[in-house]
Amino acid sequence: MSFYDKVRRQKILSFSLILFTLAIGILIGTVVQTGAKAAKEQNVAPDATPLTIPSPVAMQNEFSKIAKRLEPSVVNISTEYIPKKVTVAPRQNPNLRRRQQPQQDEDQPDDNGMQGFLRQFLGGGGGGAMPFGEPQDAPSAALGSGVVVDKNGYILTNNHVVDKATRIKVKFTDDPTEYPATVIGTDSDTDLAVIHVDKKNLIAAKIGNSDALQVGDWAVAIGSPFGFNATVTAGIISALSRDIPDTENLTGRSFQHFIQTDAAINPGNSGGPLLNINGEVVGINTMIASRSGGYQGIGFAMPINAAVKVYNEIIREGHVTRGSIGITFLADDSKDRLTVYAGADHGVFVKEVTKDGPAEKAGVKEEDVVTSINGKPIKVGQDLIDIVADSPVGSTLKLGIIRDKKPITLDVVVGDRTRIFASLYGGGAKVGSDRTPEAAQMKFGISVAPIRPTDRDQMGLNIKGGVQITDVVDGSFAYDLDLRKGDVIVDLNRQPVNGTDDIRRIQGNLKSGDPVAFHILRQAPGSRGGGDWVSVYPAGRVPEGN
Repeated sequence: MSFYDKVRRQKILSFSLILFTLAIGILIGTVVQTGAKAAKEQNVAPDATPLTIPSPVAMQNEFSKIAKRLEPSVVNISTEYIPKKVTVAPRQNPNLRRRQQPQQDEDQPDDNGMQGFLRQFLGGGGGGAMPFGEPQDAPSAALGSGVVVDKNGYILTNNHVVDKATRIKVKFTDDPTEYPATVIGTDSDTDLAVIHVDKKNLIAAKIGNSDALQVGDWAVAIGSPFGFNATVTAGIISALSRDIPDTENLTGRSFQHFIQTDAAINPGNSGGPLLNINGEVVGINTMIASRSGGYQGIGFAMPINAAVKVYNEIIREGHVTRGSIGITFLADDSKDRLTVYAGADHGVFVKEVTKDGPAEKAGVKEEDVVTSINGKPIKVGQDLIDIVADSPVGSTLKLGIIRDKKPITLDVVVGDRTRIFASLYGGGAKVGSDRTPEAAQMKFGISVAPIRPTDRDQMGLNIKGGVQITDVVDGSFAYDLDLRKGDVIVDLNRQPVNGTDDIRRIQGNLKSGDPVAFHILRQAPGSRGGGDWVSVYPAGRVPEGN
């Protein structure tokens, strides 16, 4: 090996040794630094063990099962009341306009005694229960709940949720669509109503038997308190057959024997279901007892057995018919009074007899004491109401009475309660009932008229056909589409409109859920008389009932 080769080899070995030494140094430095850093971090809690999150495991119980099963069957109901005589500033978003309406705070305490203590609980005024102190002619809105009882779109709720509502919309859980609803029938005496949405294959809640309830049973309430959909609360059955104190024996309270529960229910729960531990509907939540307007552990639900009777009559007849004999009686059951007038320890003291009513025709007089009906003892006024109300109109009852301490039996023919006490049943306006006949004919809530040639020239219209809108009904389909008085309809669903007959013909071929598109001409802002016209193309889907 030459001297040159030896020198080169020695240099390579030296260089390799230097690289190896540097590598070892870097490695040792890294380990030391990492260890020092770990030690520093562990100094914060040197004896702590890091936490780990386990795999998710569903913790099933009866309440969660009920919630899952009933969630598709409980709905949120929103209503809007727009008096026809009120003209709202046009062309605002209806939802925005609704929010702008001042509402009185339902949490404000009042001093109205028992009637103030008991509250039907809408989620903010409107519908049939206007906010306390709000003028009756002011637009308002409200929220409530309901329960699907038929897969074809029939929903049971409270009458005060939908009473006098101009528009009713229903939302289902996990479905953002708002479905327009129509009222099938209502019953103010039990504060129940049946509404319908055009949506098929729904999941109906299972109906239970409220007669099987016992005090202390579990109770579950589901609804939309304060608008929070599908809220589930649990409690127990606190009392059964709870009668609400009432100074008038002719009001609906006579037909309301409530289930009392401490399941948390609040404004917006109204019309939602009360369930037993099997997930069966045993009641319809109706009102609360509260000094503040919110939850205080005392809620009342109409027993489902009573609600089913009402529902079945409504879907069959459209209304509920109850019997009456045409008498009123005192609220208290004074034994002393009965002793003086009848020499009896039970019965109902007749205060008034309705003129030309069944009782008067049968010979019943004031100060009589009713002691039996068809041989069944009558101990309190509610006994009389329950028997008479359930008796078919036209049937005959044998009334056992005591007059001047002498027993008498009279045959009384049962009459229709709503006719005998007509002043108590003014009747709520159904949705859309305030529309004019012509507007109803046009279906969408508009009145239209042909345009005369002379008017066409003055208006500066350069079209041959078209009809002009002369009126738009507040809260109607046309109102929602922002159609306005003075607009000219050029075509409907791309079919030319040359007269009112064309509107009727095209509408006649449409059904609920069909798409509708208008081509209208509207005068440009600021133009007067024969000014500029601009094209507008409002569109939507035909709501149910149109």
